[in-house]
Amino acid sequence: MENRLLPQNPEAEKVVLGSIMGNHNVLSSIEMLLDDESFYYPLHKRIWQAIQTIDRRGDCPDMIAVMAELNKQPDPLDAFQFSQIGTSYSSNVYQHATHISELGKRRRFIQIMEVFLAQGYAKSRDLQELVAEVESQLKHLYIESQEHVHTLDEAMNNVLRQMEKNMTGEGELSGTATGFSELDEKSGGLQTSDLVVIAGDTSQGKTSFAVTLARNAAMKGASIAYYSLEMKKEQIAARIMSMQSGIAAHKILYAPLKPNQFEEVALGVTKLVGTKIYFDDRSTSSLDTILSSIRSMQKKYRIRGAVVDYLQILNVNMREASKEAQMAEAARRLKNLAKELDIWILALSQLNRDHSHQTPTLARLRDSGQIGEAADIVILIHRPEMYKKRYEGDKFEKVDPKGTALIHIAKGRNIGTHEFICGFDSETTRFYDLTGCELPFADLEEEIPF
Repeated sequence: MENRLLPQNPEAEKVVLGSIMGNHNVLSSIEMLLDDESFYYPLHKRIWQAIQTIDRRGDCPDMIAVMAELNKQPDPLDAFQFSQIGTSYSSNVYQHATHISELGKRRRFIQIMEVFLAQGYAKSRDLQELVAEVESQLKHLYIESQEHVHTLDEAMNNVLRQMEKNMTGEGELSGTATGFSELDEKSGGLQTSDLVVIAGDTSQGKTSFAVTLARNAAMKGASIAYYSLEMKKEQIAARIMSMQSGIAAHKILYAPLKPNQFEEVALGVTKLVGTKIYFDDRSTSSLDTILSSIRSMQKKYRIRGAVVDYLQILNVNMREASKEAQMAEAARRLKNLAKELDIWILALSQLNRDHSHQTPTLARLRDSGQIGEAADIVILIHRPEMYKKRYEGDKFEKVDPKGTALIHIAKGRNIGTHEFICGFDSETTRFYDLTGCELPFADLEEEIPF
């Protein structure tokens, strides 16, 4: 047989590797296309394997990290060749990744056929057995892509199994428990791939509600990443300790506690030990940095969800764009990341002020209606106690607003809309579940006691 060069494209391989090392967001968009055999040249394959090793650790595979990983190996590294690869870049990296993936599959096809061609000439194997093995190996040539493709029948069978569990009372929440019975009953918990936006006016408790959800989820065993752009991790931790112990967070942080108060906090802490809420000190207000950190957290700690507090102070790195366009981009990228990593993301949002009508609405999402469009669920928080008013409408007009809050699911892509009353302890900033019989009712003829 004529000795021909196997299909290959060294420049495309360099561009793919260089683009990954130059931009940490590239890898997630192309890694499902590639494997070791996608790279023909030994040095390129070594670099790809080093990138994979670093990424599995949850670190960023930039040039410095990759070089350090390669220098751990016994084979010497050609620094000049590596620098040439590291400085290669293309904005069409997906196209080049697809190309080298296809070339890798062609090489494997040729190698498979060469082996069986030789065996065909040798006449040493049964022909039917040989044909069956050829079919088997060719069938598995594209097994990587087939693993992620499912039929409607498979999806419906999964739904039917969940329905059967629900009918027999054996069904569990399909998502992460929130600690609020009406929310969990309506939504099945926080669902992976969902972007959930929590919005409310200033001082209505957006952060407290998000911290409450994160605490409740973590105490049920879920791993959570928390990104606060305004508060230090110690302040978030103090709020969680306050919710658990009943001692106000500002006292825990800034005041000498009485012996019995210290004991209450210590007892609360023992119940919190081992809960998996993670903070990244390297995270800033940069959207790119937070997205990269969430990816890292998912790889390192298998997080179930992430909280970003809050959208309007994110730096989206779109200098010429309007604030509306920036917020739309931030919401879109958070939603895409939730779907890509199969986690849920809670993003907090401010509302535009409306002094004539304090009840929050979906239309008041600050800076961009596209935040609501990107979100799967939008939860609005309203505490009329702050305005010394009652709840509006017939449903909750008799509920005493003191120490309560309205949780309004204003948008639910798969669950519809809903609203319910929960409790709120201003001392510990804790939201808590209330059943119908526990709702505090007030006499409409009397003044509300504030």
